[in-house]
Amino acid sequence: MTVGTGGGADMSRARSALGKYGEDLAARWLARAGMTVLERNWRCGRTGEIDIVARDGDVLVVCEVKTRRSSSYEHPMAAVTSGKVARLRHLAELWVHGHGGAPAGGVRIDLLGVLLPRRGAPSVEHVRGVA
Repeated sequence: MTVGTGGGADMSRARSALGKYGEDLAARWLARAGMTVLERNWRCGRTGEIDIVARDGDVLVVCEVKTRRSSSYEHPMAAVTSGKVARLRHLAELWVHGHGGAPAGGVRIDLLGVLLPRRGAPSVEHVRGVA
């Protein structure tokens, strides 16, 4: 009988590292686009996490980042379901409530998909105002 070597934990760490790398790329992308990153990986108990909170002028932007290797079976954006968008809306409300209210320009939810090819530079796709 073969005893497991913790492959599941290794896979979880690899996914976590991949996600963090994608979020780093996304944060730099947003900064180059003129946005100000206010917070990363904001958690609200068991409700969930906002990957990136940013400002785009007078608009608060809640960003969900999905990272995939180019060999993955689905595009990063395909992983964002209507349930995930509803959860992001709720998390945005909680963040705003805990940080003094919504800015004059309101709140927007954006998605950033990061694709990591086997060769060449990563690509970032930014979809504004999904909800």
